[in-house]
Amino acid sequence: MPYGNGGIIGPRNAASTSSASGVWSLQEAQVAQSAGVWPTSTPPSVEYLVVAGGGGGSNGGGGAGGYRTNTGFAVTAGSAITVTVGNGGTGILFATNAQGGKGGDSSFGSITSTGGGGGGNVSSVAPNKNGANGGSGGGASHYNGAGTGGTGNTPSTSPSQGNNGGAGNEPRGGGGGGGAGGTGGACSSTTGGAGGAGSASSISGSSVTYAAGGGGGVTSGGTGGSGVSGVSGNGGVGSANGGAGPANRGGGGGGCGEAFNYYGGNGGSGIVIIRYADSYAAAASTTGSPTITVSGGYRIYQWTGNGSITF
Repeated sequence: MPYGNGGIIGPRNAASTSSASGVWSLQEAQVAQSAGVWPTSTPPSVEYLVVAGGGGGSNGGGGAGGYRTNTGFAVTAGSAITVTVGNGGTGILFATNAQGGKGGDSSFGSITSTGGGGGGNVSSVAPNKNGANGGSGGGASHYNGAGTGGTGNTPSTSPSQGNNGGAGNEPRGGGGGGGAGGTGGACSSTTGGAGGAGSASSISGSSVTYAAGGGGGVTSGGTGGSGVSGVSGNGGVGSANGGAGPANRGGGGGGCGEAFNYYGGNGGSGIVIIRYADSYAAAASTTGSPTITVSGGYRIYQWTGNGSITF
């Protein structure tokens, strides 16, 4: 065994460049340091998921909040990154001259996901029968003819952050709101349009579906459009309110049945999640009380309200 500097030098193990999890032995640390691959305190980049708030329902279902995810977001030590989490849009009363409320935008630094478009309404103001544009478009209602679903991926991002809402057709139905994973369905004379599918992500450590469109509502005797269970609101039938999207999934609110004094469902609020290898140190500071976990080789930060992070 060779000697050097008065001490015994053990065999040199090859340094690993993979993301290490758990505790490093002293020998592993020394080898990694000498090879120049010992982890620094600040990760060079992080993976993110940014989901905006879903749109509120009217007679048409609300569109899902924009859904954006990717790796390689560069971070710099000492520079705070602002986090914004959008609220869900407000569901509105049947037969008012307005569309459902737009969802709030969510952001992580320079990455912004746009709130979902509100559902269209049966009103005397013809444009309001159309679904509103947004991260995903709201589903339409009808007024003297078919209404057009709102345009998703507005403004445009690549990859797309969402899809279009479904059409509302005479005589009785509202279209489903668009989702991150699919276009909202058009209604028939007896069935509200189905909400567009959401998209699943495992960034939190388990697979969760986000950003599904709300189902459209119909008159008595019809079947409300289906949202995705636990993600977006189902459409109401007859004298019934639309279902609400749950918090922190970015789903659209369901459309109400075609009866006075009933409301479309509220959209669900958004969420921001980031993660990076746990071989790097924890962030220097955060605001907004994110949930922080270490699991599966990652440090994971989840915000359900506004805040920031500094590495």
